[in-house]
Amino acid sequence: MHQLLEIKDAYPEAKVIGGSSETQIEIKFKARQYTHSVYVGDIPELKQYTFTDDYLDLGANVSLTDLEEICDEALQRYGPTKAQPFIAIKKQIRYFAGRQIRNVASPAGNIATASPISDLNPVFVATGTILFAKSLKEEVQIPMDQFFKGYRTTALPANAVVAKLRIPISQENGEYLRAYKQAKRKDDDIAIVNAALRVSLSDSNVVMSANLVYGGMAPTTIPAKKAEEFIVGKIWTDPATVEGVMDALGQDFDLPSSVPGGMPTYRKTLAFGFFYRFYHDVLSSIQGVKVHCEENAVSEIERGLSSGVKDHEATAAYTQKIVGKATPTVSALLQTTGEAQYTDDIPVQKNELFGCLVLSTKARAKILSIDFTPALDIPGVVNYVSAKDLLNPESNWWGAPVSDEIYFAVNEVVTDGQPLGMIVATSARLAEAGSRAVKVEYEVLPAILTIEQAIEHNSFFNHITPAIKKGDVEAAFASSDHVYSGTTRIGGQEHFYLETHACVVVPKPEYDEIEVFSSTQNPAEV
Repeated sequence: MHQLLEIKDAYPEAKVIGGSSETQIEIKFKARQYTHSVYVGDIPELKQYTFTDDYLDLGANVSLTDLEEICDEALQRYGPTKAQPFIAIKKQIRYFAGRQIRNVASPAGNIATASPISDLNPVFVATGTILFAKSLKEEVQIPMDQFFKGYRTTALPANAVVAKLRIPISQENGEYLRAYKQAKRKDDDIAIVNAALRVSLSDSNVVMSANLVYGGMAPTTIPAKKAEEFIVGKIWTDPATVEGVMDALGQDFDLPSSVPGGMPTYRKTLAFGFFYRFYHDVLSSIQGVKVHCEENAVSEIERGLSSGVKDHEATAAYTQKIVGKATPTVSALLQTTGEAQYTDDIPVQKNELFGCLVLSTKARAKILSIDFTPALDIPGVVNYVSAKDLLNPESNWWGAPVSDEIYFAVNEVVTDGQPLGMIVATSARLAEAGSRAVKVEYEVLPAILTIEQAIEHNSFFNHITPAIKKGDVEAAFASSDHVYSGTTRIGGQEHFYLETHACVVVPKPEYDEIEVFSSTQNPAEV
């Protein structure tokens, strides 16, 4: 631990790596580069935990898989009432990513990443957890409700690390804590909205304090302050309480239609729904109070394992040589045994080069300049290819079925991600680095989103204009008894194939040919 603090003191910008589940995403998809990094996965002090009568001191780099077992231990030690924070934590962990990620991910990683949709951070804020940030010279305590300062920014000092968390237990009487999460699928998915809701009631069911903490409703994990202020002093069993909280939540989370992440109405509905479930859950837990409680709002919906049955007898009467038989795909056996050979399985050949496309970052813009020089300055980058290197302008047109799309953009880009050129290097990694180094200057143009806008901007497909004509259209209209005029719109479009492709091209100069190994399902289009 002392060595870690010395490194952070000397290199405050050093990236602390625990499970690296978030860091690898940043490196692969966001092209982040870290000049210094330090691995902390094997530091014993960051994996220790201690139970006391009032709280759990938890090493910040305990794996989430181990944290599940610690929560079980806390439940046995404190009982179900006092262990409510740990029950909530374990519930959130159950649907947190997959087991492989939970085996390496840690609370510190969740906290320091400061994702606004973290499943654990709302629980830490709602329970009043204290974070201990340790540096070489001092240790500071930061309440979790003061830790998140903005989108992906925190109060953690640059030269400090998250050392441990102090998670208080719940009170014996009158305190209730629940955690919720809604994602697009139940398991192994990020949250759309999540929440940790805590309330403390007096003997007469008056709300003494409340923490209504949400994720996915703002750039940070955030408490619903107006709702918290409203509910304190109210009688929980009074139906007007839930109505007032709903109004206050509407003020707390007045999401505009342009909110990052979209779905403002749905997200607000989830926020309301979580509190509604919490309200009735608490009602059902209060002893001796006869108040209508909606059990359907409280109970969890559990889906069992799916199963299926094949009925081979039903098709027996229709069985022919091929039709009606369960015939395996030709390549199925090789694929299931791992013997199938793919493009990436082809051995690297001598002097083989790798290409990576340079893609547009604008939806529609004029290309003012493309500077490949920074890429060529990288050792291992050999060259670049653009439309200027093709045999003729016609070679730059492609696309099924009539070759009506430009491949390498010329003068103007019409889609985000349109290829501008290709960097060629001695390895795939260097080609990707070279692609990121290319500097492109744009003049952004107005987006064309409708047919009317296309006509207004004189944006037509002039390269190829296929048409199907039969008969005299004008004469047919002229001789018709009735003519209806108007406009119809068809929203269909060609399917976008979300498939990764790769190919290996082997020059054969002696035959003035090239040999292409491609992952495509349509060799005629290569």
